Amino acid sequence: MDGIAQKIARIRAGAKPRVLDLFAGCGGLSLGFHAVGYALRAAVEFDPDAARSHGLNFHGGDSRHSVARDITVTHPEDLTAELELGPVADAFDVIVGGPPCQAFARVGRPKLREIDAHPQAFRHDPRARLYQEYLRYVDAFQPLAVLVENVPDVLNHGGQNIAGEICEVLEQKGYVCGYTLLNAAFYGVPQMRERMFLIALRRELGRKVSFPEPTHWAVLPPGYEGSRSVALKLLNGQVGDAHDYLEPPAVTPDFPAAVTAEQALHDLPPIFARRQLASGELKRGARRFDEPVAYPKLRTLSAYARLMRSWPGFEAPAEGVRDHVIRYLPRDYELFARLNPGDQYPEAYRHALAMLDERIAGFKQKGFTVRKGSAEYERLRASIVPPYDVNKFPNKWRKMWRDQPARTLMAHLGKDSYSHIHYDSEQARTISVREAARLQSFPDGFVFCGTMNPAFRQIGNAVPPLMARALAETIMTALRGIEAQDDHVGHRTAAAI
Repeated sequence: MDGIAQKIARIRAGAKPRVLDLFAGCGGLSLGFHAVGYALRAAVEFDPDAARSHGLNFHGGDSRHSVARDITVTHPEDLTAELELGPVADAFDVIVGGPPCQAFARVGRPKLREIDAHPQAFRHDPRARLYQEYLRYVDAFQPLAVLVENVPDVLNHGGQNIAGEICEVLEQKGYVCGYTLLNAAFYGVPQMRERMFLIALRRELGRKVSFPEPTHWAVLPPGYEGSRSVALKLLNGQVGDAHDYLEPPAVTPDFPAAVTAEQALHDLPPIFARRQLASGELKRGARRFDEPVAYPKLRTLSAYARLMRSWPGFEAPAEGVRDHVIRYLPRDYELFARLNPGDQYPEAYRHALAMLDERIAGFKQKGFTVRKGSAEYERLRASIVPPYDVNKFPNKWRKMWRDQPARTLMAHLGKDSYSHIHYDSEQARTISVREAARLQSFPDGFVFCGTMNPAFRQIGNAVPPLMARALAETIMTALRGIEAQDDHVGHRTAAAI
């Protein structure tokens, strides 16, 4: 019996599939696969804070699993030796991860094939290197299944369909492939996050690629439909002939409504930013996670909040949450309070100018005149009005709606959080680290290493664990050889949210 057949026999006899998470971040994909019963054996992550988070959450802080690793210098043999995982070809059954799309950009289909056939020829090409290493890991570990996640633009990156090209290469290696676009809001995540997912299965499994059935319904705003249209532009009119593209499973209004921002966040401790600023409790400086904040006593919790507090193995700490911290933005708290749901930077700018006029009028009533253009006027304006060009950054700010899922959390949360201003005008602030985690479906017992900015970056970069869980269940069905209509406990749980 060859290695592939042995892996299939082992899993179909009841053993847990063994996972390697590449470009793992803090572990959004890992958490989803862990929840379904996979064994997480290793991860490769370049960022030190994210690597520490992954090691702490999935390996109890074992120093060997908390080390930042560069995939370009950490080869499969190095990884298995360092972690004592045994023979390379038998170390893993599943590889998951998302190489940064820059790894594929502008390389071109013929060049991708040449890289795969002659890896030494392009060792120093930064555009190809990560892709090359990803293929090296697939070749070495011979997984039964591969999951790739990336932004929708990989379907039309400068006129290049990267997902289709990945499938071509993997099919030459013995896999059946399929890719599509899925929105996390349709899978119980309180966030309208659209991503490309590609699944590859060894032909020996005898299964076709499929994607998980949605559990929730939402009406996506025009911006999401527009982005999807751009991504699918290369496929329009020829979807039936497109290489391995599969239409996403249908979503209908008969499904439960998508989880809203308020359902996701309502039970977390309120942070009244203006009040804390006035009292001196909120100060400038690094935000560390060393002080727990108790949950408020509420009579009822949303089903989603209950799930976030009771996720098996990541239950909420008894003493409360430690990373419920916000940015120090003293100029803007009063402005946040004035914004209406859905307001973006142009509206915020107009509100700020009105606040400036009101302040000047107040001085005039007291007998003081602040002349436009004076040094005093400029100082007053700088203390109220944000300096950004209203024409260049219209989407830089947004106040969330309480009765809708949040818009996509991005990696730049690590630099600022204006894209997600809290819906509660009394709190008048941007979201906290723990609230960002909730919007990504990270449970309250999941720990992020580092201070506030690295934690925001880890969260913004992650795959939502509930989205990952749905994909993990679908892949498990193929690995086990189970019929698709068999009971899916995770889907039933998600549908109840």
